[in-house]
Order: sequence, then structure tokens, then C-alpha cells
Amino acid sequence: MPEKPAPVRPPEAEKQAITRACEAFIAVVLIPRFLPEIKPSPHGFNYPVGLRGAWHGSAYRLIQRWRTSGQHGPVEEFDSPFARLTYRGPNRFDLDWHRHTGQWWPLRQGLTLAECLAEVESNGLLHPLS
Repeated sequence: MPEKPAPVRPPEAEKQAITRACEAFIAVVLIPRFLPEIKPSPHGFNYPVGLRGAWHGSAYRLIQRWRTSGQHGPVEEFDSPFARLTYRGPNRFDLDWHRHTGQWWPLRQGLTLAECLAEVESNGLLHPLS
């Protein structure tokens, strides 16, 4: 398997444009589809309470926020990323999904931002858990 190129950080103006596009995607596509309302688990399991995005180095991660039921201790919240767009150059990204093992797994390389977001919308591996 060929080595991946070292990630590069996007220029600030491009980073802001990527953030705006991803935030709009989360608000218009992901939240209405995967988290239209917050429903505590009737069985005392962890349950999702939010979707957001955040930069981590040269990658923009899509993150699901979870809340514990409080049944076995204090109510706490934690984040769990589910997809990652790694910046590779002007409007070029690698798209990875977050496995249950905690590892990032490469899915597609060299996509535009629009292609990445379309893939997140259509590919079940990249969907947040519900």
C-alpha cells in the first residue's frame, strides 16, 4: 500500500469556507435526518444529543455528541467522531470512516468537498449512529 502524503493545513480563508459548508451540511442534512429530536433511551443506554464538526489538525471531523443515562453514575456527555475529511490541497480531501475499534479507515481519496459531503450523505458507513 503506498504511503499517504503528509497532511497540509488549509489556508485560513479556505478553512473558514470549509467550516461554513460543513456546518450548513450538518444543519440542513444530518440533523434533520439523523437527530430530528433528542430521545433519551428508555432502557438506560447512551443516546445521541447532538451533531457537530470540528477541526483536528488538517482534518475536519464530523462528530456525534452522546449523553449517558445517569443510571449507573452521573449524567455525562462525550463525543464520538464518525467521519473525517483530511485536507490534501485546494478542494481535495481524503474521506475516512471511524471504526468501532477507534481506528480511522480510509474510504475514498482525492475527492472535492462536495463529493465528500455527498458520500457522507449516501454511504451508511459514514452515518452517525442512531
